[in-house]
Amino acid sequence: MYPKPLLAKIIGAAKESEVAVMNGLTVNLHLLMINFYRPTLKKYKIVIEDHAFPSDRYAVVSQMKLHNVNPNDGLITCKPRKGEEIIRTEDILRVLEEEGDSVALVMLSGVQYYTGQKFDIKVITEAAKTKGCIVGWDLAHAIGNVKLALHEWNVDFATWCSYKYLNSGAGGISGIFVHELHHGKNHHPQLLGWWSNAQSTRFEMRKEVDIAEGADSFRLCNPPPLLVAPHMASLEIFDQAPESERMAKQYLLTGYLEWLISFLLKDEVKIITPAIPRERGCQLSFVFKRDLKEVHKELESRGIVCDVRLPSVMRIAPTPLYNKYEEVYRFVIILKEVLEAES
Repeated sequence: MYPKPLLAKIIGAAKESEVAVMNGLTVNLHLLMINFYRPTLKKYKIVIEDHAFPSDRYAVVSQMKLHNVNPNDGLITCKPRKGEEIIRTEDILRVLEEEGDSVALVMLSGVQYYTGQKFDIKVITEAAKTKGCIVGWDLAHAIGNVKLALHEWNVDFATWCSYKYLNSGAGGISGIFVHELHHGKNHHPQLLGWWSNAQSTRFEMRKEVDIAEGADSFRLCNPPPLLVAPHMASLEIFDQAPESERMAKQYLLTGYLEWLISFLLKDEVKIITPAIPRERGCQLSFVFKRDLKEVHKELESRGIVCDVRLPSVMRIAPTPLYNKYEEVYRFVIILKEVLEAES
């Protein structure tokens, strides 16, 4: 399928067979965990981050229950230290060192949806694998936003959605990555469908599946063409914009937003996203000293469309593909007017 080579470049796959375009994110998460989460009496726990996106937590907990694993015992959440907003990498590594012998799966977000923190995928994956853990990543807020090298980092599997930084529209089609080390290894059960069959023999209508190579074996049915079309259009734009140039502009664009807030609104707005650029992507998460809903309402009345995540965060993510420095400046000036009008 045409999107595969373009996606392989964006996520850092070694070959197209490590990538498949299919379904929605949570559906893919379940399909992958059915194969990769194989709890034993000794290794049965799953590690996630505190305040993970709700659907990730729901999926993980439900998979544990399917295997008769009690989440109260088997679910480990990595948390920020008291008084802090982000989760320190050393604290995740400490959890893996202390609990790793009983952990079957590490399932974290590439970029944390609430705080905007970018986790160190390479370091965390390496540490988890030294303990014999399978490592999967939810890249919903990472793909198209930060540099990825999933094959090189030995990530076992990953999934994402395309409707955020890949610009494919709400409900856009998802995708998966499965490292080639797992290709052809069907020693664990997985759900199969017509599109799990190799394309070359699919219309032979065999009684037994001729399993497709790599990530394609996880597909069940035909990807909807009306979802694939806008996805392809966006990926073609990404292919025309070199990653080095996008990352350079992102560094400046988000840095400019951060500087304006700290210069003009430091007494009104707290940024909980890491200040170190390599520990974040486009997004900055704001916390206000006043009612978040009122700030949001006033911004909307002035033509500003932005995103709120309860209990207290507004997410602002200037994107290098299409946002301008002028737009960042105008947003901050309008936000300043709103906050001054309410004071």
